[in-house]
Amino acid sequence: MSAVPAVPAVPTPPTRPPHHPVDRTPFPVVDEISRHCLDPDEPETVHIEVHLPGRLEPERLRAAFAEALRRHPRILMRQAPGPWYRRRHYWELTGRPDVDPVEFTAAAPGALDRARTRSLSDAPSLGASPPVRLEVVQGPWEETGEEHHALPAGAEASITLPEKTGPGATLPKATGPGATLPRDTGPGTAPPERTGPGVRVAASPVRSKGVDGPAPPPSGAALVLTVHHTALDGPACLRVLATAAEIYRGAADPAPAAPPARASAPEPGPLPPAPSRWARPARIRRGSPDPAPGNGLLLAELPVPGRPRGAPYTVNDQLLVATALTLAEWNRTHGARPRPLRLTMPVDDRDRGPDMPLGNGTRLVEVPFTAAELAAALPPAALGGEALAALLRNTAARTRALKALDRPQLGRGAALVAAPCAPVAWRGALTRALRRAAGPWTSTSLLSNIGRVPYPLDFGPAGAARAVWFSAPARVPRGLTVTTASTAGRLHLALRWSTSLLGPEDGRALLDRFTHFLDATATYGPAPAPESRGGEAGATAAGPRPAPPEATEAPEAAEAAEAAEAAEAAEAAEAAEATNPTPATPATEDRRPEGSEQEPR
Repeated sequence: MSAVPAVPAVPTPPTRPPHHPVDRTPFPVVDEISRHCLDPDEPETVHIEVHLPGRLEPERLRAAFAEALRRHPRILMRQAPGPWYRRRHYWELTGRPDVDPVEFTAAAPGALDRARTRSLSDAPSLGASPPVRLEVVQGPWEETGEEHHALPAGAEASITLPEKTGPGATLPKATGPGATLPRDTGPGTAPPERTGPGVRVAASPVRSKGVDGPAPPPSGAALVLTVHHTALDGPACLRVLATAAEIYRGAADPAPAAPPARASAPEPGPLPPAPSRWARPARIRRGSPDPAPGNGLLLAELPVPGRPRGAPYTVNDQLLVATALTLAEWNRTHGARPRPLRLTMPVDDRDRGPDMPLGNGTRLVEVPFTAAELAAALPPAALGGEALAALLRNTAARTRALKALDRPQLGRGAALVAAPCAPVAWRGALTRALRRAAGPWTSTSLLSNIGRVPYPLDFGPAGAARAVWFSAPARVPRGLTVTTASTAGRLHLALRWSTSLLGPEDGRALLDRFTHFLDATATYGPAPAPESRGGEAGATAAGPRPAPPEATEAPEAAEAAEAAEAAEAAEAAEAAEATNPTPATPATEDRRPEGSEQEPR
């Protein structure tokens, strides 16, 4: 007698909030494409992490964040329900939150790593407003790093918060815009059971692996902000957090600084040769992936790379070159034949002031690299020569041309697919099929350079932000994203990868390579001897780093002889300069301060 198959449980639809939406707006093209391609194994989340030197008051922060949401009503939205045959998805603008998005967590061993993991593996619900979650993990901690934090006696009781509160808890009807949230709406209450694509499930397992990064100061706080990328991008959500910091502190921030003035660029000439648009770009070779699906994350703090005054390239170009060389070297050492690379680069032209348009406001361009120019710049002897200089100049010319293009955010093809000419269910199936078919032509990786964080993020008694990290989703076929931001003269780097492609040790190896090549773009030569770049307990990036073992293979005999002759000539020049000093060359006498050339992406 055959067993009767179990009947799957019918998912409970999300409970609609009691109040009516004030407005409805159709999904833009970017939101529509993202909504069609959601994958429960790799949630579409943007992770933002802010470190503060001091502690935050829970009720005061909740009230400030609620008021910031009210001042930016575009973030107070949820996906409107509708039948399968509707032609469009719609956002409902609710005017006030459906759930409390703020949670406080006391310091405990691994608490910050668990918050990071939740940010990568558990997306906020699209069916409840707002599609954002803010988790605050604060000390006191020991100096030994977050993974070894221990609370002093009695500290846990002083930080314990009231029960029946937490993200996902429905707000009481009496709560109005800007009102302080009562004590029965904080951390502790489990979110309601919800099911469906892009909707948070209360009992969803943690799937991400390899989450690692620096800890806040011993008595500080870490704010881990999780954004559903179908609704918002990182810069838009950071604008809301900056408003919350102003309200918490009780004083308005100065206007965000404009990008630094630059000398007029020369007349554009012919662009350097680029791979054919129909050529398949290189894919990142598989390393040692984890068995469970999800994303891994590695955070690091580095110096902002310097560059000579008047150089024709920007810090963003240096980051692009370092990323391209890192991936080319990784593929070479893993047995892949040389292929051209393409790096997706978001371009954001929005104003950063209080009226900044929220949503997904960046447009994506692809920066190409030929296999020949990468191969010429990869050997250690070439890192200080003309090959690297030519690669930087070519990259700068390409990025200038791409930024000047007038095109839709995702290209004209995506706008055509998102046209409301058929039911959303049919167009969703078509979008997913086209995405799979276009996988071999998808760019190799994504580099998102936020640039200098334009807000002080000053929370008054808790202090101003000393570090801000962003990380973007890392779904295959790319499988790896590099995101950078600059705060307090330091470069904060996030490597995020798909665990179906890479593992934690692969992430550390890629960080070593990236640091080495970024140093080379800043110094026009091999990386200097290792020295500490830490300063924070638990920091995972130390450097400057020597070349990775695979990048320091012995050259041929002729190249070794040339290198020896060059070293002898350099020593002779230094001895002559010591006896008869001469003025420094323009390429080295004036370097701009760290971060002075970094601009919004």
